[in-house]
Amino acid sequence: MTETEDALRTLARNVRAARTRAGLSLDELGRRAKVSKGALVALEKAQGNPNFATLVRLADTLGVSVSALMEGPSEGRVRVVSSDTVMPLWAGAKGSEARLMLTTSGPAPVEVWRWKLEPGEEYPSHPHQAGVVETVSVTAGQMVLVADGVEHPVEAGQTATFDGDVAHAYRGAGTGTCHLIMTVHIPPAPAQGPPTQAN
Repeated sequence: MTETEDALRTLARNVRAARTRAGLSLDELGRRAKVSKGALVALEKAQGNPNFATLVRLADTLGVSVSALMEGPSEGRVRVVSSDTVMPLWAGAKGSEARLMLTTSGPAPVEVWRWKLEPGEEYPSHPHQAGVVETVSVTAGQMVLVADGVEHPVEAGQTATFDGDVAHAYRGAGTGTCHLIMTVHIPPAPAQGPPTQAN
């Protein structure tokens, strides 16, 4: 089995398990996440190639982190992850990229991302679920954080935080590559009532 096939099987298993825990049918998950039922059926059969935006919408709808959908069981107390072993989840035409390094465990997980933004290249993000908070810490270069239509310049040595439930975007600025660490703080999942019938 190739690494890609293995990753698709893990994703399929995790999406199906999260959907079952949430008591959602394929139809209801598709409606809430704005993903076609056919795409969900293929995903849960470990077929197809879902894009980054689809994974984010599914994670938001299911109340879990993106990496909770992608990772196998954790091993040991300490995890050390090298960026060169993590495939980018987004790559821009000018060389920008985003890598989800890891997600902490517990009831309110935190995603840790490494981003590289080339000047003028932008990644737009849809609003996340209420309670999601993002921080961006620029380690080199300059960027513009756009939150709810307002631009905020952020440069090396600065950190910005904002509520992620508004439309937002990250854009490279200046003349060189911008490197940043992003954290996405996910609120605890709401207590589940009795499950409804799932497909």
